[in-house]
Amino acid sequence: MTQKQDQISEEEQENSVENMRGLTTPLQSKPWHPTPQNNLKKPESYNLYTHSLQFNPQNNNPLSRKAKPISCFASQNPNQPILKESKPPLVVVGSANADIYVEIDRLPKEGETISAKTGQTLAGGKGANQAVCGGKLSYPTFFVGQVGEDAHGKLITEALESGGVCLDHLSIVANAPTGHAVVMLQSDGQNSIIIVGGANMSCWPENLSDEDLEIVRSAGIVLLQREIPDFVNIQVAKAAKNTHVPVILDAGGADSPIPLELLRCVDIFSPNETELARITKMPTESFEQISKAVEKCYELGVNQVLLKLGANGSALFTKGEEPLRQPIIKAAKVIDTTGAGDTFTAAFAVALVEGKSKEECLRFAAAAASLCVQVKGAIPSMPEKKAVFSLLHSGLNFHEEVYNGAVVNFGKENLSAYFAADAFLLVQYRFEYTALKCLSSFCKRTSGVVSFP
Repeated sequence: MTQKQDQISEEEQENSVENMRGLTTPLQSKPWHPTPQNNLKKPESYNLYTHSLQFNPQNNNPLSRKAKPISCFASQNPNQPILKESKPPLVVVGSANADIYVEIDRLPKEGETISAKTGQTLAGGKGANQAVCGGKLSYPTFFVGQVGEDAHGKLITEALESGGVCLDHLSIVANAPTGHAVVMLQSDGQNSIIIVGGANMSCWPENLSDEDLEIVRSAGIVLLQREIPDFVNIQVAKAAKNTHVPVILDAGGADSPIPLELLRCVDIFSPNETELARITKMPTESFEQISKAVEKCYELGVNQVLLKLGANGSALFTKGEEPLRQPIIKAAKVIDTTGAGDTFTAAFAVALVEGKSKEECLRFAAAAASLCVQVKGAIPSMPEKKAVFSLLHSGLNFHEEVYNGAVVNFGKENLSAYFAADAFLLVQYRFEYTALKCLSSFCKRTSGVVSFP
């Protein structure tokens, strides 16, 4: 190989990167393996820095290049103290429940009585779950909600405090019990839930206090769900919109129609595929059907839809742009899926308010949700930031994500991307996908092929 052939012009690199922009990734692809005839050797060393990722291949490898420093999640220290004064907080306005768990082999049929293996009461509720998730991810988090003056209220208060959540805006009401839910947990980790609203749905003042609205106006991002009255959500969303604070509305919690007044104040609407089907009255069995249902959401006044797809991962739809798709990061063992959606939404919000790209937000949220389903309970399963970083940086999920073509965001159907030897070695050593993505400037180097059928 000549020196001329070994060089890549800046113009070629720019064109290569430009060609890759805006392309979405399919959920599945054929397995990929390095081409044997490359005879690539191990690098003498590779260095992982706190603020950058660098790769130093052998000098005698004619295809080798020294990768430039790459900014990614590795640039953050999960153990670094958070200065709350320097960050606008995550504000969660929503529900707090005592979750009564019963473990069963199957759901009972109509008229049938079955025995549960165990029963246990744990803190939960979509709002409380999301707040604790934010707190455990080391982001300053405030919770605005209500609990009853009872043992369940005390259980939830203690769980929120243990999760690092500020409770200055949590109200204890005397005229209603704490909300609670019956969670029927099956042996495969799937659940069915029945909710009793209690204090979540009653005793709210007609107009929220100035103190509650002020913390909303000063937020970096606001999370809402549908386990509290719509009029409360509307007040909060309007206050946030008037001060340009982004709002994410989780569609879960109620099957009643969502007021258009609320939807038009929301920046990101976050349903799962079942909720999307119910809201739009359209099928959501395929991704094509989902895309058409999302178009209906656009007509309702929503510009972004963060869709949770269960075992099929997630997708972020933005009006006028191609959707971004993220697979699940496979859990070692699924124990309990309760709270996984709340974890995903809150983790996405934290990454977003910290300035991460949309792709990084999706992957961070997927990692957090993967950790959540491996622990029983909702609030007890919320992961800490260092655990999420550890999963993101481990090699345990990298090969699977590369093999199914879902995270290496290089192409549409029938596109083959060509990478240099450096990329293969990065895959071999299981560095995270961001590093591989940033090596897209080496496309057209035909030392190997990754196919996305």
